[in-house]
Amino acid sequence: MAESVNFSLLQATDSEIRDLIRACQSVKKEAYCVYSEFRVGAALLTEHDRHIITGCNVENASYGLTVCAERSAICSAVSRGYRKFPVIAVTSDVATRFCTPCGACRQFIAEFSPSGQVLLVKPGYQEEEYMTGTGIQIISVANLLPLGFTPNDLILAKSTL
Repeated sequence: MAESVNFSLLQATDSEIRDLIRACQSVKKEAYCVYSEFRVGAALLTEHDRHIITGCNVENASYGLTVCAERSAICSAVSRGYRKFPVIAVTSDVATRFCTPCGACRQFIAEFSPSGQVLLVKPGYQEEEYMTGTGIQIISVANLLPLGFTPNDLILAKSTL
């Protein structure tokens, strides 16, 4: 599912990529996950001024009200006036494989980053692994959510009324 690690796919500098990885790992520690103990951290890069904005998962006793890390980061960015994010990095505590965004988060990411990339970071990733790409996978938003529902679908729906 995920593509081979090719950092040139990312619309970010090496320094920005490293900062994104550190940020998603750091914010994961702030996750409110008292029910599942499943921590997730996300960090996105804003398109124009290159700010990094983070989010973590926030659980609720009523599980349906839980907010995932990816949506937490995107909502935080949107509330600050940002609308485009070329890269979002995600990490969790799942040690055996890369943790990909859930379906709702995939749709949410596609809304603001249809041509962007998702950087999946395994837990325990160490910065010295950066040059080898160990512990990292990159996947395009288009591959993460093929045939996703987009604003164009709404335009098409209106034109057929």
